[in-house]
Amino acid sequence: MSTRNISINIIWTLLVLLAMDAYVYSALRKSIQKSKWKPFLNVVYLISVVLSYIGFYYLYFYFTVKPLEVNLAPNLAIGFFFSLVVVKILLLLFFLFEDVFRFLEFVYNLVRSYIRADKESINRKGRRGFIRQAGLIIAGIPFTSMLYGITKGKYDFRVNKVKLTFDNLPKAFEGFKIVQISDIHSGSFDSREAIIDGIKLVNDQAADLVLFTGDLVNNDSREIAPFIEDFKALKAPYGVYSVLGNHDYGDYKKWNSAKEKQENMELLYQYQKEMGFQLLNNENAIITKGDDVIGIYGVENWGNPPFPQNGDLDIALSGREDLDFKILLSHDPTHWDKKVTGHPVHIDLTLSGHTHGMQFGVEIPGFKWSPIKYVYPQWAGLYTKDNQQLYVNRGFGFLGFPGRVGIWPEITLIELTGNA
Repeated sequence: MSTRNISINIIWTLLVLLAMDAYVYSALRKSIQKSKWKPFLNVVYLISVVLSYIGFYYLYFYFTVKPLEVNLAPNLAIGFFFSLVVVKILLLLFFLFEDVFRFLEFVYNLVRSYIRADKESINRKGRRGFIRQAGLIIAGIPFTSMLYGITKGKYDFRVNKVKLTFDNLPKAFEGFKIVQISDIHSGSFDSREAIIDGIKLVNDQAADLVLFTGDLVNNDSREIAPFIEDFKALKAPYGVYSVLGNHDYGDYKKWNSAKEKQENMELLYQYQKEMGFQLLNNENAIITKGDDVIGIYGVENWGNPPFPQNGDLDIALSGREDLDFKILLSHDPTHWDKKVTGHPVHIDLTLSGHTHGMQFGVEIPGFKWSPIKYVYPQWAGLYTKDNQQLYVNRGFGFLGFPGRVGIWPEITLIELTGNA
């Protein structure tokens, strides 16, 4: 996207935001007209709006300049901007409903007065006041949740334990434990201490194997440099394997030349090696335990356009198509749906990430929802099709909205078991 197009989009976005602020403030002012707290509430609203526009500035800055690292204050400002926008959208819907109701009431009374030739009307002020108060209460729920998400939730790492059963699992791998992490997005981190805690939690699972399913960085390979020693601490007896995600190619940053972009790619390969990650670019490896082996296959990113389709499953399988048990690392779960389940070579387990569960949703026993489900049918957790299984990790880091609400950063512990 050109700089001119970005500027036009920013102007239109600002106009929409200003119009929303004017309408919401006008409606709120009516609610506090007789309140003794009116001057104080006006000041609070003004400060909130100013802070949110500071967040909008930082969002624009990071979107265009794409710095290598961030700190807490800008992330909090961006998070506050997102939180307040959600509140204002909800309030706008309630106030619009109230205004439509008021207009219909006016028309009704006008017609009634004309027909009955009197001025009698029905008082709806109590009902309208209830609608406004309900809007404020309901809007406050996501606002407080998002404030938690940008301060604590984004580093509230959860270990999800999954036991998967396969008829063809080699006996030596009974009880074999795998940790999957995905979507590190190191360029978004504003607390190294929190990341160290997350890495320690990975190691605490004492897994046999660690698998990373892509998006190490946001835009530039140098984003991971401050955290290399931290991720180097990831340990497992059978190693750490990884693949690339769509953000790892540097496609979202403007480079001075194709050579500079390629050097960025080579740097990512070097950093992965320094961290002890064995990168599988349309490649495979075997894990040997006793007399048995399983195959680990990794493809480059493959997703629906505009995401890159560099993954080649045929090449990744080459030479080891006949192994009894296969685990595939593929960043985008779209690949499983479009290419893996219909492939002539049976893949027992595919591990993906990419969606982050949109970093926003609801997960309670028996119910799981996020808006991302309308884009990705397989967006978080376990899916089964044609005797093949897919697990979509919710992500270790965050991107865009610097927080998480209801969909927490995930460390997945998978235990393999057979039917014997």
